[in-house]
Amino acid sequence: MGTPEQRARSFSFELFPPKTPEGMEKLARSVRQLNAVAPEYFSVTYGAGGSTRDRTFETLDLLRRQGIEVAPHLSCIGSTRREIGAILHRYRELDIGRIVALRGDLPSGMGAGDVGELHYANELVAFIREQTGDRFRIEVAAYPEFHPQAPNAERDLQSFKRKVEAGADAAITQYFYNADAYFAFLDSCKRLGIEIPIVPGVMPITNFSQLARFSDACGAEIPRWVRKRLEAFGDDIDSIRAFGHEVVLRMCRRLLEGGAPGIHFYTMNQSGPALRLWKELGLPRTDALGG
Repeated sequence: MGTPEQRARSFSFELFPPKTPEGMEKLARSVRQLNAVAPEYFSVTYGAGGSTRDRTFETLDLLRRQGIEVAPHLSCIGSTRREIGAILHRYRELDIGRIVALRGDLPSGMGAGDVGELHYANELVAFIREQTGDRFRIEVAAYPEFHPQAPNAERDLQSFKRKVEAGADAAITQYFYNADAYFAFLDSCKRLGIEIPIVPGVMPITNFSQLARFSDACGAEIPRWVRKRLEAFGDDIDSIRAFGHEVVLRMCRRLLEGGAPGIHFYTMNQSGPALRLWKELGLPRTDALGG
């Protein structure tokens, strides 16, 4: 049944909308496997452009047909208030109860003049509250190692505080591989009077070149000793995955032992790595806890 601490925690998975029918079929298999452990919800990333936005709704439909609670991402960059309002109306019609509210990245091909009417995530959170009150549980992003575009750490913390003050209920972090960074971030938030749950985002390590590319783009640090070990394995995928699993497993244990309010797994639409972590950590089923 899990400990009282486990019962208060949130364990969830993130998916992204596939670009092809074959990718959607693969995702459907992964969803069935991931849903077998009864996570609290699945989040679904959001594309600001027309076709990518449609794929987000297609993925949401796949999940909802199975009775799965979903948390679609919603980004404001490149959109008008009217467009965002229409999406919120559609989510209400679909009886969706939570949203991950993000600034987002400017779609390729758009210039700086096309950023839209809402420029920051705190403005999006405030707009959602203005339009829908408490209809949605709103999750926002947090950056323990700081947003790559932030001029300094203190400005980044203040930016996060504005999202909380605008009405965020909880936060999910960018992935990281240094638990100290997460706990230091919590200490800084406490100093600023931020009390919402901040759930660590965790990405299993399965492909070093892909991970290095993602990390360089988003500012997530791969500790030097981890990077060097992964580099040394070369094309030995089995060794990369075995070592990566142990690194992430140890970090997750430390996070939970240190009081983290759950874990949000970035699955990359793969079920195996996240499920192995889930089972070896002994995480509870949401339905077994009455969630």
